Amino acid sequence: MQTFSKLLSITALSASLMLGFGTAADAAQKTEFKVAWSIYVGWMPWGYAADHGIVKKWADKYGIKIEVTQFNDYVESMNQYTAGAFDAVTLTNMDGLSIPAAGGVDTTAVIVGDFSNGNDAVILKDKSALADIKGQNVNLVEFSVSHYLLARALESSKMTERDVKVVNTSDADMVAAYKTADVTAVVTWNPLVSTILEDPSAKKVFDSSQVPGEIIDLMAANTGVLKDNPNFGKALAGIWYETAALLTADSADGKAAREAMGSASGTDLKGFESQLAATKLFAKPADAVAFTASGSLPKTMDLVRNFLFEKGLLGNGAPSADVIGIEMPDGKILGDSGNVKLRFTETYMKAAADGSL
Repeated sequence: MQTFSKLLSITALSASLMLGFGTAADAAQKTEFKVAWSIYVGWMPWGYAADHGIVKKWADKYGIKIEVTQFNDYVESMNQYTAGAFDAVTLTNMDGLSIPAAGGVDTTAVIVGDFSNGNDAVILKDKSALADIKGQNVNLVEFSVSHYLLARALESSKMTERDVKVVNTSDADMVAAYKTADVTAVVTWNPLVSTILEDPSAKKVFDSSQVPGEIIDLMAANTGVLKDNPNFGKALAGIWYETAALLTADSADGKAAREAMGSASGTDLKGFESQLAATKLFAKPADAVAFTASGSLPKTMDLVRNFLFEKGLLGNGAPSADVIGIEMPDGKILGDSGNVKLRFTETYMKAAADGSL
């Protein structure tokens, strides 16, 4: 089964930096918008909504057109957004900072859709304790959320990356790599986690549920486009919450929606529901607002920006993790207030919560 990665590569970062400066989507009033998404359990509602008329329904309500495009390559979707070819894109909080924001494109998280709550995991072969990872080669997608999860796992056991050796491995090769004798430790995400854990030798020793709320999945939009076209943000919120309600419904229609999303992502109903169980999905806007406004978000983004700075992923010559400003919903800013390029807002989620969409 083909997999679709949630990753950042040096090549992709370089491309985003070349494309991003001064090429953001035109910020002006307009009626047609383009949204990019890629396959992951928390983003499947966007494809379903496009296929089942939900996107058109909400676009029509606001007198606009929204074209939703699926990318088989996650990084390419972000690069295209950064280049200005798309007005909005699905991405993680970490990648939002390291690709479009680092590429100079002011980006706003319109929808905080979910966070990984077990979908990402550290797996050892024939060892059952995280401490056993010391001295091992660890296969993962370098500079991805897997790399971040490894750093957090090592920190929890008073180890650092110096205690292991990272081996950069494509997500497409991860399952096959695990089956080889040389590979004894991997960090990856679902559905790869579930597949690898089918092997009796595989032991999960740490997962994203142990760092809840840190790997966050977003629908993000160009800040200028959003400012000039607030109805675009309202439509995105309407699409998301109508589809998320269906996704989580205990009904025949809900089951059919989950089955369709599972099939579209290359698994079956059981596999998709297993991935959903390891995802904290914010199907209700009030829950998303509460999470976004909580004190945990600034702490998470501080961890993320420092990880990215340590890996050299906040731009060439970045003097510190403060180089890019990150605005929180209350207006407080992490980093450079004169260079704010990533923003979190409750505006559109609140509108959904209070029924004013």
